Formats: sequence, C-alpha cells, structure tokens
Amino acid sequence: MGKQYDLVIIGAGPGGYVAAKKAAKLGMSVVIIDKGEVGGTCINRGCIPTKALIHTATLYRDMVECGKFGLFAEKVGFDLRKIYEYKDLSIVKMQDELKREFSRLGITSVRGTATVQSDRRVRVALPDGGTEFFSGKYTLIATGAKARMVDIPGMDLPGVMTSEELLTAKRSRYRSLLILGGGVIGIELATVFNALGGEVTIVEVSDRLLPNMDREFSDTLEEILTNRGIKIHKESILEEVSKKGNNLRCRYVCHGKNQEAEVDAVLVSVGRTANTEGLFDTDVPIRKENGRIVVDDFFETNISGVYAVGDVIGGIQLAHVASAQATYVVERMNDVPTSVIVEMVPSCLFVPISIVPSCLYTDPEIASVGLTEEEARRKGVPIRCGRYVMDVNGQSIISKEERGVIKILFAADSDVILGAQLMCPRATDMIGELATAIANGLTSAQLMYAMRAHPTYNEAISCAVENSR
Repeated sequence: MGKQYDLVIIGAGPGGYVAAKKAAKLGMSVVIIDKGEVGGTCINRGCIPTKALIHTATLYRDMVECGKFGLFAEKVGFDLRKIYEYKDLSIVKMQDELKREFSRLGITSVRGTATVQSDRRVRVALPDGGTEFFSGKYTLIATGAKARMVDIPGMDLPGVMTSEELLTAKRSRYRSLLILGGGVIGIELATVFNALGGEVTIVEVSDRLLPNMDREFSDTLEEILTNRGIKIHKESILEEVSKKGNNLRCRYVCHGKNQEAEVDAVLVSVGRTANTEGLFDTDVPIRKENGRIVVDDFFETNISGVYAVGDVIGGIQLAHVASAQATYVVERMNDVPTSVIVEMVPSCLFVPISIVPSCLYTDPEIASVGLTEEEARRKGVPIRCGRYVMDVNGQSIISKEERGVIKILFAADSDVILGAQLMCPRATDMIGELATAIANGLTSAQLMYAMRAHPTYNEAISCAVENSR
C-alpha cells in the first residue's frame, strides 16, 4: 500500500504548497511531492526571478536617468553576474522559508517524479533510482504548466529558449534579443533587457500587445516601450530561425512584408501548456481536454477523491489563482466554510465577473480586475466609466512619471463596481482595494466613504470614482 496520508499532493508550486499548509493547519497529514525544488515554476523559474530582474533593471534605469531630479552619478554600471546572483539568492530565500514552514507544520516533502496509478496509489521515482509509494484519502494534482514551443524551423537551435530556460541560463548577457509573443512574460523580460542596454525586438501575431488588456492601456504601453527603444512588430509571424555565424537570423512576415533580424538569442513566449506528461499510468482513465485535466465545479476530476487546481486545469494561469483554488478545495475536504470567491454576479446583473487581479510589473505597473470596457460592451452590460489621468496627481508629478491612467467601471443602474484598470506606480498593490470592492459589491458612493491620503498615487482612485458620477 505504501505510506498513508490524509492528503497526497503532486506539485509544490503555489497551488500545492498553499494546499499543504492549509491542510496541515486543519489537522490533516500531508505529503507533497515534486521532481524539482519546492516552490514550483513561480518561485524557481517564473514570478520571483522575473520580478527580481525587473527590480534591478528599474533601479539601474532610475540611476542612469537621475539627472532629471538634479542628481548626478558618474560611471553608473552593472555586473550581470552579480545581478543573477541576487536573483538566485531571492529564490533560495523563498525556498528556505517554505521548507521551514513545512517542517514547522509537520508536512512531509518528497523530491521525485510522481505517477498516479489505477488504484490511486502514487508511485514516486526518487533521484537515487529508488521507488516509494504513497496513498491518501485525497489526492491533489497541482503540477502547473510548462512553456509552449512553436513548430517553426530552427526552434531547436542553441540560443532559442523559453522564459524558464532564459531565467535559469548561465549566460545572462544578450546584446540583442528577439521575443516571440507580446504577452505578460515577453513584455516584462523585454523591459529588463532593454533597461540593461540590450536591443530588443518583439514579434506579436495579434494587432496589439497584451490582447486581453484594455486597449487604451495596451496602446499607451506600446508607446512607452517604443520610446525606450524597443522595436514592436504587430500582426507579424515568425517563420524561421537559422544560424548565422555566432548569431541567429530570424525571418518574419510583418503586414505581408518579409523582414529579418539578426540577434544573439530568441525568447519564445507564446503561452503555456498543462504539465501532465507521465503523470498518470496508461490505464488510469483520467479525463483531459486539449491536454488539460478536466474538473467539476469543486475541482474534482472524474476519478473520485482526485482533485486538480492551477495551470494544469487551464483557465486563468496565475499563481494566486492556483493558491485560491487550492484553499477552496482543502476547505471543502474538511467541511470548512470556504473563504474564497473567484467570481461573482453583481447586483442586478446576470454576468459573472472575475475578481482575479492581473498584474504586469513593467514601469509603470499595470493592474486589472473585473470587466474592461470592451468586455462590458461585448457582454451587453450598461456601464459608467470613471477615468483619471495621472499627469496631475501629486506623487506622479514628484516622481516625474511618463504616463498613467486609472479607469473604474460601475453598473449604469445599480452603481455597483464591475471592474478597474490601473497604469501607474504601485498599481499592483493598489488593485487589491478594488478587488475587495468588487468582491463586496460596493457602489461608487461607498467607495468614497473612506478618505485616501494626500499625496499618494492611491488618491487617484477617488478622482476616478468622482469622474464616473
């Protein structure tokens, strides 16, 4: 039978480790299994290393441009090796914190490759060649997703990589980089290498960057990135990558015209696919669609007692979504009233609204939650929109920000908040207030009950709300 636990978790990323901690606090015996280090893609090859590099690159750009504040710094430079050491130390610190929590809560952590068998036992191939078996009252799959590659000639050449490979590569200096894909990951890494002096080209198939974002924000961001020297080719298709001396030659079609770029490296950032390879024995009848594990409204698979959360089931692929889903599942396992809401139907509406914050850690930051104007029109939802340009915000003037805007949407009849989009410093922190407002069905009047301090970026929320009335 193997070792017995209340809950067997496969995957130690934000879905898995949050589930493990929640379950242990509720008195369950827990084992968590992962073939890599604890923390999953987010901590080891995704969110944390990316944001560490963004923080460093932003500081460097601020130092280079500090003359606008009357400050002068001579011989400002950087050591990429030390920057990457800082990134790696950030990862290790988060890993260590997780390991300490696991130990404190009595969670068993196992490193190895897990496979679910037909009898629901979990077989684990250990790094030393050994095998262990685990059984649980419940099994939770949180194996996440992996970067998707594209079927283009030259994708197997050295120097063509995914974001995970880029963030773990020993080489860190790229004088020129072509990024295939104008989504969140591609744009964040574009800003890093641009700030550090690299020549960056983005090739995006759609007619704008960040297709799911409010168009005004997408267009404004494109203008900012272009002014910083990033080359952006929309409605473009990369057709081939070939070797040319020590570089890579990229051939792409932009608006029907053939173009070429010669670069040091190519970053492929075109989305992610569910990580299920080798996860189930061939005789396990797990239901999947397009590679994703299918679950019901309670995140249970077609196999009784086996649940799945996070990127492996598709949907919104964000770390905090996986964590929220994991919390919900564990609370239901223990008959605890759930503390998580991922979508709601606002007063007087029949349209579910996502209350999942989406954040882009560029400069300026961008954050969004709920409906955008385009989504509201598409769904036939009557809205009022409050808009405030940050040019006259005190903190924006003090810090000499380039551009910024805040938009807040309310239902035209009930006055309930339906969505918000922010482009300004601290947007990724400020969006929490508006997500809370949506979750609680607040109106514009209720949002104005509390004063917001002056001078702050946050006081612009009051201005946007006033503009909607």
